[in-house]
Amino acid sequence: QEQLAESGGGLVQPGGSLRLSCTASESLRNIYLMGWYRHTPGKLRELVATMTIGGSINYADSVKGRGTISRDNAKNTVYLQMNSLKPEDTAVYFCRARASDPNGYDYWGQGIQVTVSS
Repeated sequence: QEQLAESGGGLVQPGGSLRLSCTASESLRNIYLMGWYRHTPGKLRELVATMTIGGSINYADSVKGRGTISRDNAKNTVYLQMNSLKPEDTAVYFCRARASDPNGYDYWGQGIQVTVSS
C-alpha cells in the first residue's frame, strides 16, 4: 500500500516556480517529520527541506531563499514551493514521512521528476 502520494513535478523553465505536494496515508499517525529530498544521477540523495510537527524547519543551503516548506498536519500533507528554479535543481524529488519513535516507521515516496530546462 502506497503510504505517500507525491504530485506537482514536471518541466519548468529556468527562473520558474513549482509546488510539490505530498500527502501521507490517513493510517499514518503521529508523523514527526515530513519533507523532501532529491536525487541526481551520480550523486547521493540530499535533503532539500524538512519540517517537524513542531514547526522546526531545515533547508539545504542550495535552496535557502528560494524554497518554502509548509505542512498541513490535519491533511497529513507537506508542500514545497520552489521559486527561481535553476537547471541544477533538476532531480527526482522524494517525499519522506518519519515517526517520532526512532524505531517507528520511515516511509519514502516513489519520487517525482522535476526538470528545469529551457
